[in-house]
Amino acid sequence: MKIENEKLKVFITGVTDYLGGSVADKLIKNGYNVTGLVRTDDTKKIELLEKRGIKSIVGTLDDNEILTRAAQQADIVIHGANVDHISSVYTLIAALEHSGKTLITTTGSSIVADYADGEYTGSVFYDEDMHLNPVSFRRPRVDINKYVRMAAIEKGIRTIVICPSMVYGEGKGLQSDSDQIPKLIGFSRQEGAGLYFGKGLNRYSNVFIDDLTDLYLLALEKATGGSLFYAENGHNSFKEIARLISNYLGFEGKTLSITIEHLIEFHGEADRLGVASNSLVNAVNAKRIGWNPKGPSLEKYFSEITS
Repeated sequence: MKIENEKLKVFITGVTDYLGGSVADKLIKNGYNVTGLVRTDDTKKIELLEKRGIKSIVGTLDDNEILTRAAQQADIVIHGANVDHISSVYTLIAALEHSGKTLITTTGSSIVADYADGEYTGSVFYDEDMHLNPVSFRRPRVDINKYVRMAAIEKGIRTIVICPSMVYGEGKGLQSDSDQIPKLIGFSRQEGAGLYFGKGLNRYSNVFIDDLTDLYLLALEKATGGSLFYAENGHNSFKEIARLISNYLGFEGKTLSITIEHLIEFHGEADRLGVASNSLVNAVNAKRIGWNPKGPSLEKYFSEITS
C-alpha cells in the first residue's frame, strides 16, 4: 500500500521524546504535516516544536477526549510515547475504528528478552512470524501488540506495530539521547569504568536512529494492515558495549561487572530486561518491504564519536 504524503496530517504522541521527535523530523522532511502531543503547556517546548514545523496539542496520554479528537482530525496516527500505556492504545483504536486510517504503534524488543542476567549468550534470533513466550513482566506488552494488529481485521484500521531493538545515535528532535546507551555511559562515567552486568555475555540487537526512522516512513508508505516489524542491524554483548563505552570515556578499556542483585534493587525489572537479558531479533519483514539500513554499526558509531 502506497500513501501519497501531500498535505496528509500526522498526529504523533511522544513528539518531544527521542524517538517521536526523530520520526517527526523525518516526516516533515518528506512533506507530511505533523502535529504532536505535548505533555505540558511549557511554552518553550511548544515554541521549539513550532520552529521545527510541528504544531502542538497540549495534553497527556490520559486525556481521552484530547487523544480522540486529535486522532480523528488526523489522516495518520503514530503512537511513539509510553509503549506500556495500554489505555491510550485503546483510546486511539476506538477513535479510529472503521475509519480505514493508519495507526502505527511502537513497542520494544524486550518482548523477546530472557532472564539470562548476563550469564550466557542467547542462541535464538526471533523473526516476526515466530511464536513468543515472553517473560511475565512483558506479557502485557505482547498482548497489546496483538490487540493492535488484530484491529486491522476486526476494527477497520490499517494498524502497524514497529518493534525497535536497542537504539543508538543522536536524536533529531528536542531530545537527543536514547535510553540504554546514554544511561550506561552516565553510570560508567561515575564508576570510572565501562559497566556490564553479571558476566556480560548477554547480547542485544541494535539499530541506528536514522535507519529506524527510515523504517517508520517506509512502513507508513508500503506496509499492509496488521504488520509487525522488528528493527535491527546487528547485535553486541554488553561486555563488548562496556569496552566501547570505556574507550569513549577515556578509561582505556577498563570494565567493571555489576551484580544482578544490585541492578534489580536500584533499577528494577524493566532495566534488568533492558541490559542483562538476551534480546535478539531479525528484521525479516522490514527487509521484505525494502528497508536497507545504511547507518554505522555500534562499533563504528563509537569509533566516530570517540575520534
